Amino acid sequence: MHLLAAGDGPVLVLLHQSPLSGAMFAPALPLLAAAGLHAIAIDTPGFGASDPPPAPASIADHADALAALLPQLAAGPVHLLGHHTGAAIAAALAARHPGAVDRLILNGVPLFNAAERAHFAGFRFDPVVPRADGGHLTDAWAQRLRATPGWTDLAAMHRHVVTMLANPDRYHWGFEAAFAYDIAADLAAIQAPTLILTNTGEDLYDASCRTAALRPDWAFVALTGGTHDIVDEQPAAWVAAVANFIN
Repeated sequence: MHLLAAGDGPVLVLLHQSPLSGAMFAPALPLLAAAGLHAIAIDTPGFGASDPPPAPASIADHADALAALLPQLAAGPVHLLGHHTGAAIAAALAARHPGAVDRLILNGVPLFNAAERAHFAGFRFDPVVPRADGGHLTDAWAQRLRATPGWTDLAAMHRHVVTMLANPDRYHWGFEAAFAYDIAADLAAIQAPTLILTNTGEDLYDASCRTAALRPDWAFVALTGGTHDIVDEQPAAWVAAVANFIN
């Protein structure tokens, strides 16, 4: 498993959205380090530079694999943050391995209703097949543009499309795992102090608000605007929300 790390202090493990890698947190790592945290951004198996599992894995499989890794990163419970698909893995881990998590942050909670499932099903979740004319590259670019209404950060868009294309035969595995996972039972079982972190312009804002209604005992922070690339768009505000909850 590949990871990026920065800083010293309490360990904060970061889990990325699909179909990206731990590099999605690169803009935040130095700020998290400055806030006194040892931030570790992991590439989920099969994404980024992490070796793939032999077959597509479920959210529960990913959670169990991560639980086995955590003792190598910290002597005790860690703080854990997951974004979108990463939030699904983080929720599954916290529910199944409660002793492994100190504080939990779910950044965009995939608690889908029927309309949201139908909406996301309209996106193309198939392997990227290279074509001689390079059309698969423009297809990938167009797909992510369509999935990110309101985007403003061209450098982030380029970086994330390149990350997706690095694993063209399996970039869709994360989507399939996320949509096959029913997060509701695990949300009810989580015991760790938890923050729901979202932003008003992201595609899981409504789902995150529904989660807050289900768990009024949890903290809730909504940044203004942005997209699911909020770490690129508002790194200082995002890190402040994370660090304030942990500290």
